[in-house]
Amino acid sequence: MTQTKQDVTVNIGGVTRTLASARAGSMGRVPLVEFIGDSEFTKAVAEEMVVMIPEGTEVLLTVVTNALPLAHELSHLSGLPYECVRKKRRPYMQDPIIQDAPSMTLGVAETFWLDSPHAARLKGKKVAIVQDVISSGGTAQTLARIVERSGGTVSGYLAAFRQGESALALPFKYLEKLPARI
Repeated sequence: MTQTKQDVTVNIGGVTRTLASARAGSMGRVPLVEFIGDSEFTKAVAEEMVVMIPEGTEVLLTVVTNALPLAHELSHLSGLPYECVRKKRRPYMQDPIIQDAPSMTLGVAETFWLDSPHAARLKGKKVAIVQDVISSGGTAQTLARIVERSGGTVSGYLAAFRQGESALALPFKYLEKLPARI
């Protein structure tokens, strides 16, 4: 990773990207990782991350939006199924698991939703949580609570990038550390 005053450049699996910066609540400006619409970068990151999936994992779990393409590619490469928690209730959901998430890095508290058929696919399974970026650990903690409420157990936590020092002592595996602010 290289960094100039306003840019952060990463190289993962031979694919280089200069990350734009975005204002993130009280954190100031932070590098913005984008997997949506960038299949080349997503595939390169997933190819590097697939070896980090804990042994015995049976299902991957992520949250909409940016980490979804990454989880999809990890699923493709590993042969493991994945489930996705939504940030909004959908009309078809019946008896979903609903979990409030603490204020996120971007300064927005959210509610996560997992429809009951998807939750049933986690029951009795070892589940690895997949994220694009880990910063505060709030999303990971919320996803872990959903896994537990679904009857599964967390096998591990994976992220493409770590940003800053996590306030939670979760045992994350990640590819590269990003600056907390730029």
